[in-house]
Amino acid sequence: MLRFRAAILTAKLAIVILRLFRSGGTSLPGKLAQRLYPQILDHLSGLFRITMITGTNGKTTTSRIVASMMEQKGLKVVANKSGANLASGITTTLISALTPGGRPRVTHALLETDEAAFRTMAPRLKPETVIVTNFFRDQLDRFGELHTTVNNVREGIAKIPGAVLILNADDSLCASLGRNVPNRVIYFGMKEGVYPEGNASINSDAAFCIQCKSRYEYSSVTFGHLGHFICPSCGYGRPHTHVECTGILSYDNLGSTIEVSGPDMDITVKLALPGLYNIYNALAGASFGLALGLDGNGITAALTGFECGFGRMETVHINDRELKMILVKNPTGFNQVLRYLLTQEEPCVTAFAINDRLADGTDISWLWDVDFEILALMDDRIRAYYVSGIRAEDMAVRLKYAGISPDRVILEKDYHQLIQKALQKTGAGETFYILPTYTAMLDIRKILKKRFGLKEFWQ
Repeated sequence: MLRFRAAILTAKLAIVILRLFRSGGTSLPGKLAQRLYPQILDHLSGLFRITMITGTNGKTTTSRIVASMMEQKGLKVVANKSGANLASGITTTLISALTPGGRPRVTHALLETDEAAFRTMAPRLKPETVIVTNFFRDQLDRFGELHTTVNNVREGIAKIPGAVLILNADDSLCASLGRNVPNRVIYFGMKEGVYPEGNASINSDAAFCIQCKSRYEYSSVTFGHLGHFICPSCGYGRPHTHVECTGILSYDNLGSTIEVSGPDMDITVKLALPGLYNIYNALAGASFGLALGLDGNGITAALTGFECGFGRMETVHINDRELKMILVKNPTGFNQVLRYLLTQEEPCVTAFAINDRLADGTDISWLWDVDFEILALMDDRIRAYYVSGIRAEDMAVRLKYAGISPDRVILEKDYHQLIQKALQKTGAGETFYILPTYTAMLDIRKILKKRFGLKEFWQ
């Protein structure tokens, strides 16, 4: 017990010192605590009722929505809002919710968790609920092949039979986690034919049956490999959904209005976040609300009132212009952001900030799997293309091969100059879009915070 308290006090002191120096203090305090007391995470897990969120895309936004659901229920919760989702970051998050004597100030913990770490983290944290958003190829240099990631999560789930599972029914990989398990399972997804995007194509992430390796047949596709699938050989197919988007009433660059149905629930919700992928995040959040016991009114209030996570469609109003920053990290997510840009009717300026640090993925060949060619559909509305970051030259080459004239591509590696020059090219009432990878987003956000008074990224 003395080691536990010593670890708590050391971590808390480290958090205070690091934040005095404007550092996030999201991981180092947890590392120090683990060094002093290696079993600290197992000890901490018994002090909170824990919800874990994992998957390739949408973890941070879904976490924000789930936090809104908890607030609607009147629950006090701590969450790793910064996205520090490895063991050290989660340890820091939980310690931050304790008194100096080691007593919890809140009852619940909401923890976004790295997919690769889920296998070892889940049995230590013993969550009551697990939300899995989706699986797509992401950072193959770190995660390995996609099925390795799925199996890591499956192994973690096998060790928490009492947890409620909330799974994406439209993702054949994600939906398979609910087969032959003792857990209660809640599935969410899109009703057939309600999505607004035409000419969707199935990518190669999960074209073949996870059970027998035959090629899936689809009656509808939303994006990537998500949709209404069935294996003609073994019969494995999309499961019945408990929470479903049954209609999309409006859909533009500002957001969407959707109809959602579930047990004793038929609601119409206006989402402030645009993009088809955010409809899926909202459905995951609504499913959690259902498990939490919220009624339709409570779920509606939570979905319309949540705040976007940092760097995920974060908007800065600068005089008569807007700056929007949208994190990109893998082909499927990037493609969805580009499709979102197609809904932009007014002229705009775009910037791609590509890094290849460890947190971004050191192999950037994935840029060639992104459908930049669709930018030709709005080329007349884009005033300029900026490329920045460590791999700016690679991004410029990719745009050239996508059919963008090199004369229209501007290389600017200095982020201060990038922001200043791009805003000068952005007209009144127009938007400057920055699409960065993770570490580029952190660097750019530091500048934006200093210039425009944004919240700290851990808040």
